Amino acid sequence: SVIAFENQVLYGLTVVHRRRVQYGPINPVEAREIFIRSALAEGQLQTKEAFFIANQKLLEDVEALEHKSRRRDILVDEQVLMDFYEPRIPEGIYNAPKFFSWWKEARRTQPDLLDFNKSLLMQRSADHISALDFPDTWHKGNIRLQLSYHFDPAASDDGVSVHIPVALLNQIDDTDFDWLVAGMREEKCVALIKSLPKGLRRNFVPAPDYARACVQAMQPFSASLLDAMCKQLLRMSGTRVNPEDFDVSQMPVHLQMNFKIEDDKGKLVAQGRVLDTLKAELQGVVAKAIRQVADKGIEKEALTEWSFGDLPKQFEQRKGNYQVRAFPALIDNKDSVAIKLFDDEFEAEAAHRQGLRRLLLLNIPSPVKHLQQALPNKAKLAMYFNPFGQVQILIDDIIAAAVQQLLDEKALDVRDAVQFDAAKDWVRQELNPTAEQIALKVEQILTLYQGIKKRTKGKISLDIAFAMSDIQSQLDQLVFKGFVEACGWKRLADVARYLKAIEIRIDKLPVDPTRDRLHMQSITKVQEALAAQLAKVPRSQPVPAALIEARWMIEEYRVSCFAQALGTAYPISEKRILNHILLS
Repeated sequence: SVIAFENQVLYGLTVVHRRRVQYGPINPVEAREIFIRSALAEGQLQTKEAFFIANQKLLEDVEALEHKSRRRDILVDEQVLMDFYEPRIPEGIYNAPKFFSWWKEARRTQPDLLDFNKSLLMQRSADHISALDFPDTWHKGNIRLQLSYHFDPAASDDGVSVHIPVALLNQIDDTDFDWLVAGMREEKCVALIKSLPKGLRRNFVPAPDYARACVQAMQPFSASLLDAMCKQLLRMSGTRVNPEDFDVSQMPVHLQMNFKIEDDKGKLVAQGRVLDTLKAELQGVVAKAIRQVADKGIEKEALTEWSFGDLPKQFEQRKGNYQVRAFPALIDNKDSVAIKLFDDEFEAEAAHRQGLRRLLLLNIPSPVKHLQQALPNKAKLAMYFNPFGQVQILIDDIIAAAVQQLLDEKALDVRDAVQFDAAKDWVRQELNPTAEQIALKVEQILTLYQGIKKRTKGKISLDIAFAMSDIQSQLDQLVFKGFVEACGWKRLADVARYLKAIEIRIDKLPVDPTRDRLHMQSITKVQEALAAQLAKVPRSQPVPAALIEARWMIEEYRVSCFAQALGTAYPISEKRILNHILLS
């Protein structure tokens, strides 16, 4: 109903101030107009009447067309709605009880009297806004995600948003989202062409024509949008463009997909334009959501033996309309292990390797006593004077590498009690001699390392200062706390060879520092190329094996530059490394 404030004054003295009263009986004509405008045209009436719900749904649909097309000239203004209702509602109807009493009788003879039709609500045609160009859902594998559109340049969710349940966040990567939806793709291509440096941009004028041709020729989702555009622009103009040439920072915000992360009740948890950043920020939230969905008793603590049955690589459970996926793994707690659910498969695999090694070591005799008896004094001394301080840290590193070597040799991926018993018997049998072999290799590495460190101390002439700085950086990458396990048992002999190459480099350095500087420039070039590729790897994904291999290829390249007599694991060159990095 329409409410007014009443004031009463007696001889200039206010006796009633702003008392709430019904305005209908006071001014029924004006109250009726206010009621029709506010309750019906503006939609403030609280009712479940079919006509009202259907009308509001039609208004939302037309408003959604405006958000999709990014125009404000499709939906009619409220005066049109006012003009629709006014002649249909009799005089004297100025509040909800009177309206419902009248409508109860009127709908018997004219049930569609107050029904909107879509043509009434639209100022102009929206035939160009199709469900194919502006879909309401996004398919990612076997997952269907809701899309929403919002037209407000000042809003944080301006443009198109994809709604991702937080428990599904670990299953979604950012692949293909750069293509946006078909209805916005051409505008995005125009913006990308305009972001090119002037020297390149002038080859693609007018930009809208080239963008339209690109959209027509490209196969969506066959590659990244930037790669596909580079290919088409080269085909049309003969001018080569690289993905790095586009200045994506100039891109209007609404042309980048917005990711809305929501809880199981649809409440917004976080949103942003960079999916990997959201994953990093919400890692704990995702894990918590997964644990809430998972069956109780999956996660366990304080385990010292395999007493928990099978441990699958993947756990799935349906939650509403989607399938939640988690990855169980053993984790190392030093004096015990635990079972934990991870939201990331690769993180789970890495944790499981460490947890499995710990559980094996808890169930077999320690090789420490054997190492104390079998290793020569020279090896013991080298380990005692290791650069990390406590010798126990190095011994634990050696034992971990030895256990991993034995697991790798048999390709053991232990996930049940039978496999664990088989692995335990194998490791118990071979751990002592394997740990001894690794310890001897580590002794050789540490001896070389200490010798090089001595030679890099003291006064250094200016002409070799950059080379010495490079050598120190290389040493830090080769020998560090945990290097035995991190490098892997297969690489230990190579690490010793790389250190020998450093010794030869130091010998040659005073003789021809210019030659050393030229080699260093070439090495820096491939290092920068590797760093650029590593920067593209999403934080939620593991580093590709090809890029890990590239790191070792650079070490082999150093050997070929500074100590050719030592030989390399395979023919190596700057060009080969660059090609390997780019193809990865």
